[in-house]
Amino acid sequence: MMLLATLIINSIIVLTTILIHYQTLFLLARKLPKLRLIHHYRVLLAVIVIVLAHIIEIWLFAIGYYLMIHTGDFGTLSGNINLSLLDCSYFSFTTYTTLGYGDIEPSGYLRFLSGLESLAGLVMITWSASFVFLEMQKYWPKR
Repeated sequence: MMLLATLIINSIIVLTTILIHYQTLFLLARKLPKLRLIHHYRVLLAVIVIVLAHIIEIWLFAIGYYLMIHTGDFGTLSGNINLSLLDCSYFSFTTYTTLGYGDIEPSGYLRFLSGLESLAGLVMITWSASFVFLEMQKYWPKR
């Protein structure tokens, strides 16, 4: 039963992350050309908005960790942590970016969410980089 609940929770978090990111990039692609800004500032604005989207996605995972730790037998995070939402967000930031200091370790079913977060973070970050590269090619002068 816990495995099924884990699968559902993880799927909801990952799909929501993908939808947030897709919608952010879609809106940027539609709105950037209409802005009356210098080319460089359009790209800068895009990067700022994308970073904010990443932060929202990271907090989504952090809330998932926090709720899974405090509402069931999904496992826990051990190490240098007191299981607060802020500590869950720190773990989420290091996992999403695949930095992984190793000072906090997931156990139980939380291992699946942390693995999925690393994969989702990698995909979202590379998707963002590709988007910014394409936007830079549109707006920046060619040599």
